[in-house]
Amino acid sequence: MALNPSASKPQETVGRTLLLSAEVRESLGGSTPVVALESTIIAHGLPRPRNLEVAQELEELVRTAGAVPATVAVLDGRAHVGLSTAQLERVAGDPDVRKLGHRDLAPALALGASGATTVSATAFLAARAGLGVFATGGLGGVHREWAQTQDESADLRLLARTGMTVVCAGVKSILDVPATLQRLETLGVGVLGYGTDRFPGFYLSSSGEPVDWTVRTPEEVADVMRARERLGGPPASLIVANPVPEEEQLDPAVHDRVLSRALDTCRERGITGQAVTPFLLEYLMRETGGASLEANLAAVRGNVRLAARIAVAAAR
Repeated sequence: MALNPSASKPQETVGRTLLLSAEVRESLGGSTPVVALESTIIAHGLPRPRNLEVAQELEELVRTAGAVPATVAVLDGRAHVGLSTAQLERVAGDPDVRKLGHRDLAPALALGASGATTVSATAFLAARAGLGVFATGGLGGVHREWAQTQDESADLRLLARTGMTVVCAGVKSILDVPATLQRLETLGVGVLGYGTDRFPGFYLSSSGEPVDWTVRTPEEVADVMRARERLGGPPASLIVANPVPEEEQLDPAVHDRVLSRALDTCRERGITGQAVTPFLLEYLMRETGGASLEANLAAVRGNVRLAARIAVAAAR
């Protein structure tokens, strides 16, 4: 059963615009499940050379669970779903690799650029290739002070029209979590709490916000995916919100204190728009002595493991 009804993938589009690795192509043609992985964390989220080590580790976690990893990136104007060892090393080591959201894909392909894909770009390309499960760290969302800035991540609208199952640790805690959840509801994006009735806060196991539905096994997630396919209707993603384990989360008191200072500094310096998120994430990492980065990585590892188990369950 193909559990991605919105994945439009005419063969001429896949052949001309998307390059599938031989392993991914063979898996999609058979019964081996495939899990999409974003590449922004490799190119822009971690220091070198640790970024390559983490990229290889995440792919191995997928394989260990019985699925095939498909890291997504754009190289020399071609979109790749599944990278070779050399391509993964290039994404990790080339300082000129750009950061590409969904809206950047057409210019990047037309102009021969190379870039790492964010959540929105990864989900779009993975769906076009026919994949149904995607693992990432945390989603983008509605920014704080939205009423003044109208700042909202492109992730939300893209997920509303792309039928992926996305395993994540919620949305980044620097965002307006209640507003993001409201926006997801408005857009028709389903949210499942994995083993929790509270929406995760990325660095934190809980944001304090409730979720309407809780699932406890990969098989239950696969059942929801099948039910969505039988129902049909407008395509929209299904978010599986998987909390970072409490023992690996960032200390909540430290998180709240440092984030409050970071937001004050943002306002004092007049930092706005797209510059806000990288500033806040860098501030958190620096002021927590790297603890926020370790919590981030713990969340990503857990999400990748779970996504692979869900893909295996869905393929049965």
